[in-house]
Amino acid sequence: MEPVRLSKRMAEMKLCSRREADSYIEQGWVRVNGQVAVLGQKVTPDDKIELDKRLGQAQAQRVTILINKPMGYVSGQAEKGYLPAAALITPDNHWRDDKSGVRFSRDHMKGLAPAGRLDIDSVGLLVLTQDGRVAKEIIGERSDVEKEYLVRVDGSLSPEGLKLLNHGLSLDGEALLPAKVWWQNEDQLRFILKEGKKRQIRRMCELVGLRVVGLKRIRIGNIMLGDLPTGQWRYLSSDEQFS
Repeated sequence: MEPVRLSKRMAEMKLCSRREADSYIEQGWVRVNGQVAVLGQKVTPDDKIELDKRLGQAQAQRVTILINKPMGYVSGQAEKGYLPAAALITPDNHWRDDKSGVRFSRDHMKGLAPAGRLDIDSVGLLVLTQDGRVAKEIIGERSDVEKEYLVRVDGSLSPEGLKLLNHGLSLDGEALLPAKVWWQNEDQLRFILKEGKKRQIRRMCELVGLRVVGLKRIRIGNIMLGDLPTGQWRYLSSDEQFS
């Protein structure tokens, strides 16, 4: 097998993101076969890659937060007068049934980034994380993690239109990956996707003559929104994984 860049190999091993890997290598926190690694170094699958123990401890302290995002909040940075969902992360909004055992700290607010966005007019499960490995798992180029939505629609949908929602539509000149779409009830569809183009579900529905009037994300991989109340948040537990 051809040697690959160390940072790419570390990302494939889910040790960190490629950007984080380059930073760790620059700081001398990575060893290959017992020797301090250098930026741009290439490795094979037989090479032994080790991270500084202090780095492992720092990674273990990084948190991932799950929010039940209400309508009217943006996923990332504040924009056009709208608050970011991170503004909801306060002690008062911490779900009392959080089973993680993690105690709130202001340090948990540093470096939080959304791992997959929700439109301002969409609600439900939003993930904010300090851990690049979690972000890569959910939204990385090779991510295979499912995202599940309940979508209320207005309009009529033919059997052929439903087939197209499952497979056969294109957006921005690119064919969409196969999806799983079926009727949940008379005015609500259930979508399961493995990709996340901008406003994908709304645009898919428009292509088959439907208008989305409500969209809620209820699952990302193995993590369900569950009973988490609207506007509240909890920590991802150490025994929970998205895939």
